[in-house]
Amino acid sequence: MFINHDYIYNILYETKNPTNEEIREVLEKAKKREGLSYKEIAILLQANDEKDLEEIYALAGEIKKDIYGKRIVVFAPLYVSDYCVNNCTYCGYKRDNKFERRRLTMEEVAEEVRILEKMGHKRLALELGEDPVNADIDFTLDCIRTIYNTQNANGEIRRVNVNIAATTVENYKKLKEIGIGTYILFQETYHKETYEKVHPKSLKSDYEYHLTSFDRAMEAGIDDVGAGVLFGLYDPRFEVLALMMHNNHLEEKFGVGFHTVSVPRLQEATGVTLETYPHLLDDLMFKKVVAILRIALPFTGLILSTRETPSMRKELLKYGVSQISAGSSTGVGGYKEREEGRDIKQFKTNDERSPLEILKELLDDGYIPSYCTACYRSGRTGDRFMELAKSGEIKYVCEPNALMTLLEFSLDYGDKEIYEKSLETIEKEVEKIEREDLRNYTKESMEKMKKGERDFYV
Repeated sequence: MFINHDYIYNILYETKNPTNEEIREVLEKAKKREGLSYKEIAILLQANDEKDLEEIYALAGEIKKDIYGKRIVVFAPLYVSDYCVNNCTYCGYKRDNKFERRRLTMEEVAEEVRILEKMGHKRLALELGEDPVNADIDFTLDCIRTIYNTQNANGEIRRVNVNIAATTVENYKKLKEIGIGTYILFQETYHKETYEKVHPKSLKSDYEYHLTSFDRAMEAGIDDVGAGVLFGLYDPRFEVLALMMHNNHLEEKFGVGFHTVSVPRLQEATGVTLETYPHLLDDLMFKKVVAILRIALPFTGLILSTRETPSMRKELLKYGVSQISAGSSTGVGGYKEREEGRDIKQFKTNDERSPLEILKELLDDGYIPSYCTACYRSGRTGDRFMELAKSGEIKYVCEPNALMTLLEFSLDYGDKEIYEKSLETIEKEVEKIEREDLRNYTKESMEKMKKGERDFYV
């Protein structure tokens, strides 16, 4: 198996007391964007000196700015079923939790989608528990069709990323054929002993089957996959190195690694208390992990959810995060429930602000909020996307599209304040687009958008 536990243990032992000079040598190499060895990543993970950490944060921010510019992708999750046959110790949906389970009808899915689209969302992450009877692949496909077919006054959802349990090549082919965006699956923990401990007597108990899910997905033709670790289940240093091993395995076998990496921290949930988990990350370690992931995976999107507080999200945007959820509900039917004054959650969230509030802060902080789905719709996925990213050309795509979707949001969903903030940002940033043809195209598209036309992209 490609996650070599003994190798990781040995590297962490060898690098447990790195010198300032060793850390700076690694940072100098990282500036070249040519990749780091496992040992070099381990050296950064072992850094604890405040000055060294500041240099790590600064480099992570510099790398993010150079590759992604100012744009921050915004999305929301959509939970459609909490039926689950697994008994994951950290999850509010676990089998032993006794509550009235629910899965949405297609009418209810459409209702949730309309609420999300009214918030301005154009991309969703579809979420559901694992249950071969109550939430099988056909139910998932029906949900995706319903999402894509649901029209609202100002448009529709343009990209559905899917987070479902590890499955077969045949089922991944069905997801590919229906037109999903990224297939997302968290390993939860790469440490095999811990994995088996936190997934007792479940379909999900098979460590190797879960670990090789991306292999089957890519064999089925899905070329954008999104990984993640539930930080807090095991030593975060081990998890980061294992994440890199997984990414390198996919690059060697399929020519492209992770499209995104998510960094959720373990949170309290129904039937879950944090006292029994000895590897919880404090804020300092969490910030270090995010920054090092940006340095080690410079061309991969880093996703941060509303598990984190507004202040932590604001800080981590400086250190490498490039995608955030906004206005999220983690309960089945949660968006309608929230409109009615209720909100049932899978786990505790810590940022309850609306998308409008979050976008205003992003603009105030100098970012360009983006609802862009252009790469997916134009076929820039997998190795084609990575070629653009690694060449530096992706900035000629991302920022013009971010500006156009920002204007679209402001016209269709914004209030006076965000419209004025957006126009100020757009007028300033559009003049900075280096290529004259793209600058002119962006200006022309925006004028058409103001007259009622929509959905332009580069």
